[in-house]
Amino acid sequence: MRMTEATGIFFYNPINGIQDPIDYGELSAYIKKYPAVKNMFYYDDFPWNEENILAKIRSCGLERLIIAGSKPGIVKTLFAKVMAIEGKDPDKVILASFNEYGIRRKTDINRAKSVLACAIEGVPFEMAAMPDDLPVNPATLIIGAGIAGIQAAIEIANSNNLVYLVEKSGTIGGKMATFDKTFPTLDCAACILTPKMVEVNQHTHIKLMTCCEILEVAGDPGNFNVRILKRTRRVNVATCIGCGTCTEKCPAQAPSEFDAGTTMRKAIYIPFPQAVPNKYMIDAESCIYIKNGKCKACVKACPVPDCINLDEQDQEVTLQVGNIIVAAGYKVFDAKRMPQYGYGVFPNVLTSLEFERLLNASGPTGGNITFRSQDKKGNWIFSPDSEKPESLAIIHCIGSRDKNYNKFCSRVCCMYSLKFAHLILDKLPEARVYEYFIDMRSFGKGYEEFYERIKEEGVSIIRGKTAKVEEKNGKLQIRGEDILLSKIIENSVDMVILSVGLEPSEDTENLCRILKIPQSEGGWMEEANYNTDPTGTIKGGIMIAGTCQGPKDIPDTVAQGSAAAARVIRNILNGKVSKDIDTIPLEKIENRIHELSSIK
Repeated sequence: MRMTEATGIFFYNPINGIQDPIDYGELSAYIKKYPAVKNMFYYDDFPWNEENILAKIRSCGLERLIIAGSKPGIVKTLFAKVMAIEGKDPDKVILASFNEYGIRRKTDINRAKSVLACAIEGVPFEMAAMPDDLPVNPATLIIGAGIAGIQAAIEIANSNNLVYLVEKSGTIGGKMATFDKTFPTLDCAACILTPKMVEVNQHTHIKLMTCCEILEVAGDPGNFNVRILKRTRRVNVATCIGCGTCTEKCPAQAPSEFDAGTTMRKAIYIPFPQAVPNKYMIDAESCIYIKNGKCKACVKACPVPDCINLDEQDQEVTLQVGNIIVAAGYKVFDAKRMPQYGYGVFPNVLTSLEFERLLNASGPTGGNITFRSQDKKGNWIFSPDSEKPESLAIIHCIGSRDKNYNKFCSRVCCMYSLKFAHLILDKLPEARVYEYFIDMRSFGKGYEEFYERIKEEGVSIIRGKTAKVEEKNGKLQIRGEDILLSKIIENSVDMVILSVGLEPSEDTENLCRILKIPQSEGGWMEEANYNTDPTGTIKGGIMIAGTCQGPKDIPDTVAQGSAAAARVIRNILNGKVSKDIDTIPLEKIENRIHELSSIK
């Protein structure tokens, strides 16, 4: 039954004080054709308070209110209260949320009209905006081989369907492969991850493609043509026996990416002992031969003929797939952007990823916590021979919850900081450990209990914003506030760990451009609907999973990888995939709205 109750539209369009780019004038002209709409109001028309909204309801005789805009839920409570005061049904305050459906640009105007029309007629947008289907190629491309991509690949491959797992680095595993323990259970991260990595490498339905970069995605949902740049390893993966004689003879060194720069590696190397594939590769930027053509020490040392080809070139390959899952991961905040904490100036101010490698038994110190020192060539590295700190401070929210950097909470920082405190006391029982936090956000299963456990272990947990870190008398001086004691405090420690937040990876913007996926506030990949379709996108046949969508912990990342895989398997079983939402003509959505609203 079509809605006939007198309806008022309230356009709530500020985003952090800035008007969003949607053309609300065009929207207003469009909805004039709906007779139920008696009037429209803009946020700048009058102060939105109980008295003014009540006056508009009474003067226009409104029975239903629709709040339309990017984040209308912010003011819904106010409108519901006013409706209750007037003796009307608060449930007749309806939201038309543009943000919820990825409407962020002027070019999204037709989708905005569709969402608003659905709200006016009382029809769910998901039922009205149903794109046509296309046949689907059963092969799937997964971009990114961290824990999300690995989980999705295994799920799809176990349904006997082909998966191309593409990773830009020389090994799969992502950031999780660098971790020592996982919170709150303190399970060994490698014990969880490496069996999955081995399964990926041995699975007959998974084609692993490391050192690869997506160049172009063309075609339609269900039949994508993907152009990939395959960067050369300069070592034959099929014939390399992993003996290590090449790296022993190599004279060139570079900071180890896997160890977050805490130690050095050779120009020909395996990223880490459990890497998959467990084969050597050459870093072109540090290889002496590639830079000036004067060294072939690795070639001479290699016992396998023609295994190393220093002149090998990159090549392009093309794949045909029906579905794409993006699991491109994240990067950590660059602590040098906040110079007040002394990172990059004081050698014993560390980031959280550096400290993860320091704790790890496979790291540069064998799991011992030691000071950073200079090697013979002047590189600042961690060595097992260095002295151990007696006092350590962990500072939360570096680059997160700060309007100057990232306003969002990175979610995992509180918990991994608590994990650090526990592991420090496990390795250095006599050490003094301080935690400086703003708010403790222990949101997950068993997280609050873990927090309580750490408090009982003797960690000094200080609530307040840390102002700066300075060096004084050979110690690191921390100046900050303790809001519970209402005073400024100073502490001297031997080592400071900065709990850096999460940011979209370096590839996110480029991948979004290639795949035509919008980015949300903060730069993350935008899902189709945060509540009802968190792994889908507005592009048919393209799903997202893991931290490319936003900060999340390992359990949530794994769950999302499985959810994205389930969507792909459903498409394959049905033999079809939906086209992009953007391909649906506005007229078709209007006709569908009319059909659904006419059902009695």
